[in-house]
Amino acid sequence: MNDRAPAPGGLALVEQLVNTLSLDTGDDRLAAEFSLTGTALAEATELREALRAACRAHAGHDVRDAGAALTRLLSAAPLLLEIDAEGAATLAPADPAALSSRIAAAVATAAADGSWPRLKACEAEDCHWAYYDRSPAGRSRWCTMSVCGSRAKMRAYRARRSSVTGNSSATGNSSPSGD
Repeated sequence: MNDRAPAPGGLALVEQLVNTLSLDTGDDRLAAEFSLTGTALAEATELREALRAACRAHAGHDVRDAGAALTRLLSAAPLLLEIDAEGAATLAPADPAALSSRIAAAVATAAADGSWPRLKACEAEDCHWAYYDRSPAGRSRWCTMSVCGSRAKMRAYRARRSSVTGNSSATGNSSPSGD
């Protein structure tokens, strides 16, 4: 659905995880994309929805306790602080096989470099697809302008047109002769 470039660095994994569920069709590819079953699948589903809530909050939506669930889920994911030969520090997942550990490393790194708030969720209620906002002002609202943005603008146009048409007949100004 999304015609944008993937999010940078580890945020691409976060974006991929959130976008395993298509809200408009109900297609859920989480198990297939990440080879998960049982408890691991249930935990990844909960993590995906907590990440979606955080992305919605980044886009300005009022999402109650968006950070609380994500904090709880990622606090159990162990991270390593790796120092290279030059003394530069990076965060890495303590268990690279664990999805939650890889996500925690990506979120922590993105929070540190300031890119985390740019991972947002589409404003369209039937979408909420994650995308990385590369706009200079950071005010992008839809995952893709050609689909979700166009639909929203068309709905707004129809609503304005409907209210103008409704107002003219309601005030009795629909007669061109002025009778």
